[in-house]
Amino acid sequence: MALKDIESREPGPEAGRFAQGIRAARQAGTPLPQIWYLFAANPAAAKHLCDWVQAVMRGPSPLSPGQRELIAAFTSYRNHCLF
Repeated sequence: MALKDIESREPGPEAGRFAQGIRAARQAGTPLPQIWYLFAANPAAAKHLCDWVQAVMRGPSPLSPGQRELIAAFTSYRNHCLF
């Protein structure tokens, strides 16, 4: 399944909060990260990725959460990705 196929579909109720975010961004005309579409397509798998990201961004580290967010934002910027 290609990302364009996923983007063009209206997320179903199983997509939960990801569907709500997609609908709100579409209504507002706001660009949104493409990974939201993948999360909406497979919320069960997305839960594991979200848990991992929270552990990396908020877990024990010599870097503060703010520093980690700044690194992630800069990396996304350099990769021409929405953050």
